[in-house]
Amino acid sequence: MKICMVGTGYVGLVTGACFAENGNDVICIDNNKKKIEQMQRGKPPIYEPGLDEMVKRNRREGRLKFTTNLKDAIKESVIIFITVGTPPHEDGSADLTHVLSVARKIGQAMNDYKVVVTKSTVPVGTTEKVREIIRQETDVPFDVASNPEFLKEGAAIEDFMRPDRVLVGVDNPNVAELMKELYAPFVRTGKPILIMDIRSSELTKYASNAMLATRISFMNEMANLCEKLGADISLLRKGIGSDPRIGPSFLFPGVGYGGSCFPKDVRAIIKTAEEKGYELLILRDVERVNQRQKNILAEKVIKRFGKTLKGKIFALWGLSFKPNTDDMREAPSIVIINRLMKLGAKIKAYDPVAINEAKKVFGGKVVYGKRGYEILKGADALVIVTEWNEFREPDFDKIKRLLKTPVIFDGRNIYNPSKLKEMGFEYYGIGY
Repeated sequence: MKICMVGTGYVGLVTGACFAENGNDVICIDNNKKKIEQMQRGKPPIYEPGLDEMVKRNRREGRLKFTTNLKDAIKESVIIFITVGTPPHEDGSADLTHVLSVARKIGQAMNDYKVVVTKSTVPVGTTEKVREIIRQETDVPFDVASNPEFLKEGAAIEDFMRPDRVLVGVDNPNVAELMKELYAPFVRTGKPILIMDIRSSELTKYASNAMLATRISFMNEMANLCEKLGADISLLRKGIGSDPRIGPSFLFPGVGYGGSCFPKDVRAIIKTAEEKGYELLILRDVERVNQRQKNILAEKVIKRFGKTLKGKIFALWGLSFKPNTDDMREAPSIVIINRLMKLGAKIKAYDPVAINEAKKVFGGKVVYGKRGYEILKGADALVIVTEWNEFREPDFDKIKRLLKTPVIFDGRNIYNPSKLKEMGFEYYGIGY
Protein backbone atom coordinates (compact mmCIF):
# COMPACT_ATOMS: atom_id res chain seq x y z
CA MET A 1 0.00 0.00 0.00
CA LYS A 2 1.01 3.62 -0.44
CA ILE A 3 1.29 5.20 3.00
CA CYS A 4 2.16 8.65 4.27
CA MET A 5 3.31 9.41 7.83
CA VAL A 6 2.85 13.09 8.71
CA GLY A 7 5.28 13.63 11.55
CA THR A 8 8.55 11.75 12.06
CA GLY A 9 8.79 11.73 15.81
CA TYR A 10 9.00 8.52 17.77
CA VAL A 11 5.66 7.08 16.66
CA GLY A 12 5.77 8.27 13.05
CA LEU A 13 9.28 7.07 12.33
CA VAL A 14 8.95 3.66 13.96
CA THR A 15 5.54 3.07 12.36
CA GLY A 16 6.72 4.17 8.93
CA ALA A 17 9.84 2.02 9.08
CA CYS A 18 7.88 -1.05 10.18
CA PHE A 19 5.26 -0.63 7.44
CA ALA A 20 8.08 -0.32 4.89
CA GLU A 21 9.73 -3.44 6.30
CA ASN A 22 6.61 -5.38 5.26
CA GLY A 23 6.75 -4.15 1.68
CA ASN A 24 4.62 -1.01 1.76
CA ASP A 25 5.72 2.21 0.07
CA VAL A 26 6.05 4.80 2.84
CA ILE A 27 6.71 8.52 2.70
CA CYS A 28 7.60 10.20 6.00
CA ILE A 29 7.00 13.95 6.20
CA ASP A 30 8.32 16.53 8.63
CA ASN A 31 8.60 20.32 8.48
CA ASN A 32 12.03 20.16 10.13
CA LYS A 33 14.41 20.26 7.17
CA LYS A 34 17.51 19.32 9.19
CA LYS A 35 15.72 16.33 10.65
CA ILE A 36 14.65 15.14 7.19
CA GLU A 37 18.18 15.58 5.81
CA GLN A 38 19.55 13.57 8.73
CA MET A 39 17.14 10.70 8.02
CA GLN A 40 17.88 10.83 4.32
CA ARG A 41 21.45 10.04 5.34
CA GLY A 42 20.11 7.02 7.24
CA LYS A 43 20.54 8.49 10.72
CA PRO A 44 17.34 8.51 12.82
CA PRO A 45 17.20 11.39 15.33
CA ILE A 46 15.99 9.07 18.10
CA TYR A 47 17.53 6.03 19.77
CA GLU A 48 15.55 2.83 19.44
CA PRO A 49 17.17 -0.61 19.20
CA GLY A 50 17.11 -1.89 15.62
CA LEU A 51 15.69 1.29 14.09
CA ASP A 52 18.90 2.48 12.41
CA GLU A 53 19.30 -0.75 10.48
CA MET A 54 15.63 -0.88 9.49
CA VAL A 55 15.66 2.69 8.18
CA LYS A 56 18.85 2.14 6.18
CA ARG A 57 17.60 -1.14 4.71
CA ASN A 58 14.25 0.21 3.56
CA ARG A 59 15.73 3.44 2.21
CA ARG A 60 18.15 1.35 0.17
CA GLU A 61 15.27 -0.74 -1.20
CA GLY A 62 13.32 2.41 -2.08
CA ARG A 63 10.36 1.62 0.16
CA LEU A 64 11.00 4.38 2.71
CA LYS A 65 11.36 8.03 1.74
CA PHE A 66 11.69 11.28 3.69
CA THR A 67 10.53 14.70 2.55
CA THR A 68 9.34 18.12 3.67
CA ASN A 69 6.91 18.33 0.73
CA LEU A 70 3.57 17.45 2.33
CA LYS A 71 1.46 18.32 -0.72
CA ASP A 72 3.19 15.89 -3.08
CA ALA A 73 3.34 13.14 -0.45
CA ILE A 74 -0.41 13.39 0.20
CA LYS A 75 -1.18 13.11 -3.51
CA GLU A 76 0.97 9.98 -3.85
CA SER A 77 -0.57 8.17 -0.86
CA VAL A 78 -3.82 6.36 -0.09
CA ILE A 79 -3.58 6.04 3.70
CA ILE A 80 -2.37 9.11 5.59
CA PHE A 81 -1.36 8.74 9.24
CA ILE A 82 -1.25 11.83 11.46
CA THR A 83 1.60 11.23 13.92
CA VAL A 84 2.49 14.72 15.11
CA GLY A 85 2.94 15.62 18.76
CA THR A 86 0.13 16.43 21.18
CA PRO A 87 2.07 18.10 24.03
CA PRO A 88 0.24 19.01 27.23
CA HIS A 89 -1.04 22.47 28.04
CA GLU A 90 -0.35 23.78 31.54
CA ASP A 91 -3.78 22.53 32.65
CA GLY A 92 -2.96 18.99 31.44
CA SER A 93 -5.17 19.06 28.34
CA ALA A 94 -3.69 17.91 25.03
CA ASP A 95 -2.53 20.60 22.61
CA LEU A 96 -4.13 19.71 19.27
CA THR A 97 -2.63 22.62 17.34
CA HIS A 98 -0.35 20.43 15.23
CA VAL A 99 -2.96 17.73 14.59
CA LEU A 100 -5.60 20.17 13.38
CA SER A 101 -3.09 22.16 11.32
CA VAL A 102 -2.04 18.98 9.54
CA ALA A 103 -5.69 18.09 8.92
CA ARG A 104 -6.22 21.42 7.17
CA LYS A 105 -3.15 20.92 4.99
CA ILE A 106 -4.26 17.40 4.08
CA GLY A 107 -7.62 18.73 2.96
CA GLN A 108 -5.94 21.39 0.83
CA ALA A 109 -3.67 18.82 -0.84
CA MET A 110 -6.18 16.06 -1.58
CA ASN A 111 -6.54 15.01 -5.21
CA ASP A 112 -8.52 11.77 -4.85
CA TYR A 113 -9.94 9.42 -2.20
CA LYS A 114 -7.88 9.08 0.99
CA VAL A 115 -8.18 7.47 4.41
CA VAL A 116 -6.88 9.83 7.10
CA VAL A 117 -5.89 8.06 10.31
CA THR A 118 -5.15 9.70 13.67
CA LYS A 119 -2.35 7.72 15.29
CA SER A 120 -1.22 10.46 17.65
CA THR A 121 -2.66 10.06 21.14
CA VAL A 122 -5.65 12.39 21.05
CA PRO A 123 -8.67 13.14 23.27
CA VAL A 124 -12.06 11.69 22.44
CA GLY A 125 -13.65 13.61 19.59
CA THR A 126 -10.42 14.67 17.90
CA THR A 127 -10.80 12.41 14.86
CA GLU A 128 -14.23 13.94 14.29
CA LYS A 129 -12.63 17.40 14.42
CA VAL A 130 -10.09 16.25 11.85
CA ARG A 131 -12.94 15.16 9.59
CA GLU A 132 -14.72 18.51 9.87
CA ILE A 133 -11.57 20.51 9.14
CA ILE A 134 -10.78 18.43 6.04
CA ARG A 135 -14.37 18.83 4.84
CA GLN A 136 -13.96 22.59 5.03
CA GLU A 137 -11.04 22.37 2.60
CA THR A 138 -12.13 19.87 -0.05
CA ASP A 139 -15.00 18.23 -1.90
CA VAL A 140 -12.87 15.14 -2.59
CA PRO A 141 -14.30 12.02 -0.85
CA PHE A 142 -12.36 10.66 2.13
CA ASP A 143 -12.76 8.68 5.34
CA VAL A 144 -11.21 9.01 8.76
CA ALA A 145 -10.14 6.40 11.30
CA SER A 146 -8.46 6.16 14.69
CA ASN A 147 -5.53 3.78 15.16
CA PRO A 148 -3.85 4.35 18.54
CA GLU A 149 -0.27 3.20 19.00
CA PHE A 150 0.90 0.95 21.83
CA LEU A 151 4.67 1.15 21.45
CA LYS A 152 7.00 0.83 24.43
CA GLU A 153 10.16 2.87 24.05
CA GLY A 154 13.09 0.47 23.92
CA ALA A 155 10.92 -2.31 22.46
CA ALA A 156 8.92 -0.37 19.88
CA ILE A 157 9.90 -2.38 16.80
CA GLU A 158 9.06 -5.68 18.50
CA ASP A 159 5.76 -4.21 19.70
CA PHE A 160 4.83 -3.09 16.19
CA MET A 161 5.97 -6.16 14.31
CA ARG A 162 4.37 -8.56 16.83
CA PRO A 163 1.56 -6.60 18.52
CA ASP A 164 -0.62 -7.93 21.33
CA ARG A 165 -3.54 -6.38 19.49
CA VAL A 166 -4.25 -3.76 16.84
CA LEU A 167 -6.94 -1.23 17.67
CA VAL A 168 -8.90 0.51 14.91
CA GLY A 169 -11.78 2.93 15.28
CA VAL A 170 -13.94 3.42 12.18
CA ASP A 171 -17.44 4.42 11.08
CA ASN A 172 -17.19 2.85 7.62
CA PRO A 173 -16.97 -0.97 7.20
CA ASN A 174 -14.92 -0.57 4.03
CA VAL A 175 -12.24 1.31 5.97
CA ALA A 176 -12.23 -1.47 8.56
CA GLU A 177 -11.46 -3.99 5.80
CA LEU A 178 -8.69 -1.78 4.41
CA MET A 179 -7.05 -1.46 7.83
CA LYS A 180 -7.37 -5.20 8.42
CA GLU A 181 -5.56 -5.79 5.12
CA LEU A 182 -2.81 -3.35 6.09
CA TYR A 183 -2.21 -4.99 9.47
CA ALA A 184 -2.78 -8.63 8.45
CA PRO A 185 0.97 -9.43 8.09
CA PHE A 186 1.58 -8.33 11.69
CA VAL A 187 -1.04 -10.59 13.31
CA ARG A 188 -0.44 -13.90 11.57
CA THR A 189 -0.05 -15.63 14.96
CA GLY A 190 -3.68 -14.92 15.71
CA LYS A 191 -3.51 -11.72 17.75
CA PRO A 192 -6.70 -9.70 17.30
CA ILE A 193 -7.44 -6.67 15.19
CA LEU A 194 -10.12 -4.98 17.29
CA ILE A 195 -12.59 -2.93 15.26
CA MET A 196 -14.71 -0.45 17.23
CA ASP A 197 -16.24 2.99 16.95
CA ILE A 198 -13.88 5.95 16.75
CA ARG A 199 -14.59 7.45 20.18
CA SER A 200 -14.09 4.15 21.99
CA SER A 201 -10.80 3.68 20.16
CA GLU A 202 -9.55 7.11 21.22
CA LEU A 203 -10.52 6.55 24.86
CA THR A 204 -9.07 3.02 25.00
CA LYS A 205 -5.57 4.40 24.43
CA TYR A 206 -5.84 6.76 27.39
CA ALA A 207 -7.50 4.14 29.58
CA SER A 208 -4.74 1.60 28.87
CA ASN A 209 -1.94 3.95 29.85
CA ALA A 210 -3.89 5.17 32.88
CA MET A 211 -4.35 1.58 34.10
CA LEU A 212 -0.63 0.82 33.75
CA ALA A 213 0.28 4.06 35.53
CA THR A 214 -2.12 3.08 38.31
CA ARG A 215 -0.38 -0.27 38.82
CA ILE A 216 3.00 1.46 39.04
CA SER A 217 1.83 4.00 41.59
CA PHE A 218 0.04 1.30 43.60
CA MET A 219 3.21 -0.78 43.85
CA ASN A 220 5.25 2.26 44.83
CA GLU A 221 2.79 2.90 47.64
CA MET A 222 3.06 -0.75 48.74
CA ALA A 223 6.86 -0.53 48.68
CA ASN A 224 6.82 2.51 50.93
CA LEU A 225 4.40 0.74 53.27
CA CYS A 226 6.63 -2.36 53.34
CA GLU A 227 9.51 -0.18 54.51
CA LYS A 228 7.37 1.18 57.35
CA LEU A 229 6.16 -2.27 58.43
CA GLY A 230 9.32 -4.30 57.91
CA ALA A 231 7.77 -6.42 55.14
CA ASP A 232 9.63 -7.51 51.98
CA ILE A 233 8.36 -5.81 48.81
CA SER A 234 9.93 -8.43 46.54
CA LEU A 235 7.95 -11.19 48.27
CA LEU A 236 4.78 -9.10 48.24
CA ARG A 237 5.21 -8.56 44.50
CA LYS A 238 5.49 -12.30 43.88
CA GLY A 239 2.55 -12.99 46.17
CA ILE A 240 0.08 -10.71 44.43
CA GLY A 241 1.54 -11.20 40.94
CA SER A 242 0.90 -14.96 41.09
CA ASP A 243 -2.83 -14.25 41.36
CA PRO A 244 -4.10 -14.72 37.77
CA ARG A 245 -6.62 -11.93 38.30
CA ILE A 246 -3.69 -9.53 38.82
CA GLY A 247 -0.70 -10.97 36.95
CA PRO A 248 3.00 -10.03 37.28
CA SER A 249 3.30 -7.14 34.78
CA PHE A 250 3.99 -3.58 35.93
CA LEU A 251 4.41 -4.60 39.59
CA PHE A 252 8.00 -3.47 40.05
CA PRO A 253 8.42 -0.57 42.48
CA GLY A 254 10.82 2.22 41.64
CA VAL A 255 11.32 5.97 41.50
CA GLY A 256 8.16 6.75 39.53
CA TYR A 257 7.12 6.66 35.90
CA GLY A 258 8.19 9.19 33.28
CA GLY A 259 8.49 9.47 29.51
CA SER A 260 6.23 10.90 26.86
CA CYS A 261 3.12 8.80 27.51
CA PHE A 262 2.09 7.97 31.07
CA PRO A 263 2.44 11.44 32.65
CA LYS A 264 0.86 13.23 29.68
CA ASP A 265 -1.95 10.73 29.18
CA VAL A 266 -2.94 10.53 32.85
CA ARG A 267 -3.24 14.31 33.00
CA ALA A 268 -5.10 14.46 29.71
CA ILE A 269 -7.76 11.92 30.69
CA ILE A 270 -8.24 13.72 34.01
CA LYS A 271 -8.78 16.95 32.11
CA THR A 272 -11.15 15.29 29.63
CA ALA A 273 -13.30 14.07 32.51
CA GLU A 274 -13.24 17.51 34.12
CA GLU A 275 -14.56 19.07 30.94
CA LYS A 276 -17.57 16.75 31.22
CA GLY A 277 -18.10 17.58 34.90
CA TYR A 278 -16.65 14.32 36.23
CA GLU A 279 -13.68 13.90 38.58
CA LEU A 280 -11.40 10.87 38.18
CA LEU A 281 -10.44 10.50 41.84
CA ILE A 282 -8.20 7.44 41.47
CA LEU A 283 -6.13 8.94 38.65
CA ARG A 284 -5.69 12.22 40.53
CA ASP A 285 -4.02 10.25 43.30
CA VAL A 286 -2.03 8.14 40.81
CA GLU A 287 -0.46 11.39 39.62
CA ARG A 288 0.15 12.64 43.18
CA VAL A 289 1.79 9.36 44.20
CA ASN A 290 4.06 9.47 41.14
CA GLN A 291 5.24 13.00 41.86
CA ARG A 292 5.98 12.05 45.46
CA GLN A 293 7.77 8.87 44.39
CA LYS A 294 10.26 10.80 42.26
CA ASN A 295 11.53 12.37 45.48
CA ILE A 296 11.80 9.13 47.48
CA LEU A 297 15.38 8.29 46.51
CA ALA A 298 16.60 11.83 47.14
CA GLU A 299 14.92 11.70 50.56
CA LYS A 300 16.86 8.56 51.38
CA VAL A 301 20.12 10.25 50.38
CA ILE A 302 19.28 13.27 52.53
CA LYS A 303 18.34 11.10 55.51
CA ARG A 304 21.69 9.29 55.26
CA PHE A 305 23.98 12.26 54.54
CA GLY A 306 22.14 15.20 56.09
CA LYS A 307 20.13 18.16 54.85
CA THR A 308 23.29 20.01 53.82
CA LEU A 309 25.10 18.15 51.03
CA LYS A 310 27.79 20.71 50.29
CA GLY A 311 31.04 18.92 49.49
CA LYS A 312 29.29 15.62 48.84
CA ILE A 313 29.67 13.87 45.48
CA PHE A 314 27.14 11.38 44.18
CA ALA A 315 27.69 9.04 41.23
CA LEU A 316 24.45 8.44 39.37
CA TRP A 317 23.87 5.55 36.97
CA GLY A 318 20.98 6.00 34.54
CA LEU A 319 19.47 9.24 33.26
CA SER A 320 16.77 8.24 30.74
CA PHE A 321 13.30 7.57 32.12
CA LYS A 322 13.68 3.86 31.28
CA PRO A 323 16.30 1.55 29.69
CA ASN A 324 16.90 1.27 25.93
CA THR A 325 15.94 4.85 25.15
CA ASP A 326 17.54 8.28 25.32
CA ASP A 327 14.22 9.90 26.29
CA MET A 328 14.58 12.34 29.19
CA ARG A 329 10.99 13.57 29.20
CA GLU A 330 9.62 13.55 32.78
CA ALA A 331 12.57 11.35 33.82
CA PRO A 332 12.84 10.76 37.59
CA SER A 333 16.56 11.51 37.31
CA ILE A 334 15.71 15.17 36.69
CA VAL A 335 13.86 15.50 40.00
CA ILE A 336 16.52 13.56 41.91
CA ILE A 337 19.49 15.45 40.50
CA ASN A 338 17.90 18.87 40.92
CA ARG A 339 16.94 18.08 44.53
CA LEU A 340 20.45 16.95 45.47
CA MET A 341 22.17 19.83 43.65
CA LYS A 342 19.89 22.33 45.38
CA LEU A 343 21.28 21.09 48.70
CA GLY A 344 24.85 21.60 47.50
CA ALA A 345 25.75 18.16 46.14
CA LYS A 346 27.92 17.58 43.09
CA ILE A 347 26.57 15.02 40.60
CA LYS A 348 28.61 12.81 38.32
CA ALA A 349 26.38 10.87 35.93
CA TYR A 350 26.59 8.09 33.37
CA ASP A 351 24.01 6.69 30.94
CA PRO A 352 24.68 4.41 27.94
CA VAL A 353 22.78 6.60 25.44
CA ALA A 354 21.06 9.57 27.12
CA ILE A 355 24.05 11.84 27.85
CA ASN A 356 23.36 14.21 24.95
CA GLU A 357 19.69 14.53 25.92
CA ALA A 358 20.66 15.05 29.55
CA LYS A 359 22.96 17.91 28.58
CA LYS A 360 19.93 19.68 27.12
CA VAL A 361 18.36 19.50 30.58
CA PHE A 362 21.30 20.12 32.93
CA GLY A 363 23.90 21.73 30.70
CA GLY A 364 27.24 21.89 32.48
CA LYS A 365 25.82 21.59 35.98
CA VAL A 366 26.44 17.83 35.94
CA VAL A 367 29.73 16.04 35.26
CA TYR A 368 29.23 13.28 32.67
CA GLY A 369 31.29 10.11 32.42
CA LYS A 370 31.95 7.94 29.37
CA ARG A 371 31.96 4.77 31.49
CA GLY A 372 30.05 3.73 34.56
CA TYR A 373 33.04 2.98 36.78
CA GLU A 374 34.75 6.20 35.71
CA ILE A 375 32.41 8.38 37.77
CA LEU A 376 32.68 6.34 40.99
CA LYS A 377 36.14 7.44 42.10
CA GLY A 378 35.85 9.67 45.14
CA ALA A 379 32.04 9.64 45.19
CA ASP A 380 30.26 9.39 48.52
CA ALA A 381 27.63 6.99 47.17
CA LEU A 382 26.29 5.33 44.04
CA VAL A 383 22.70 6.16 43.06
CA ILE A 384 20.92 3.82 40.61
CA VAL A 385 18.05 5.54 38.79
CA THR A 386 17.55 3.60 35.51
CA GLU A 387 17.84 -0.19 35.30
CA TRP A 388 20.03 -0.60 32.21
CA ASN A 389 21.19 -4.21 31.80
CA GLU A 390 24.84 -3.29 32.16
CA PHE A 391 24.15 -2.14 35.73
CA ARG A 392 22.64 -5.45 36.87
CA GLU A 393 25.81 -7.51 37.41
CA PRO A 394 28.64 -5.04 38.11
CA ASP A 395 31.95 -5.69 39.84
CA PHE A 396 30.93 -4.85 43.40
CA ASP A 397 34.48 -5.19 44.71
CA LYS A 398 35.57 -2.57 42.19
CA ILE A 399 32.66 -0.33 43.16
CA LYS A 400 33.62 -0.62 46.80
CA ARG A 401 37.26 0.28 46.06
CA LEU A 402 36.32 3.35 44.02
CA LEU A 403 33.65 4.85 46.27
CA LYS A 404 34.68 7.02 49.19
CA THR A 405 32.07 5.25 51.29
CA PRO A 406 30.43 1.92 50.32
CA VAL A 407 26.85 3.20 50.00
CA ILE A 408 24.36 2.29 47.27
CA PHE A 409 20.94 3.82 46.73
CA ASP A 410 19.07 1.45 44.42
CA GLY A 411 16.05 3.16 42.88
CA ARG A 412 15.05 0.07 40.88
CA ASN A 413 15.74 -2.76 43.35
CA ILE A 414 18.04 -4.52 40.92
CA TYR A 415 20.47 -5.71 43.62
CA ASN A 416 20.17 -8.26 46.41
CA PRO A 417 20.13 -6.32 49.70
CA SER A 418 21.42 -9.25 51.79
CA LYS A 419 24.33 -9.93 49.44
CA LEU A 420 25.44 -6.29 49.42
CA LYS A 421 25.20 -5.97 53.17
CA GLU A 422 27.35 -9.11 53.53
CA MET A 423 29.92 -7.43 51.27
CA GLY A 424 30.05 -4.42 53.55
CA PHE A 425 27.78 -2.04 51.64
CA GLU A 426 25.11 0.17 53.08
CA TYR A 427 22.11 -0.55 50.87
CA TYR A 428 18.99 1.56 50.44
CA GLY A 429 16.31 0.38 48.00
CA ILE A 430 12.66 1.11 47.33
CA GLY A 431 10.76 -0.54 50.16
CA TYR A 432 13.97 -1.30 52.10
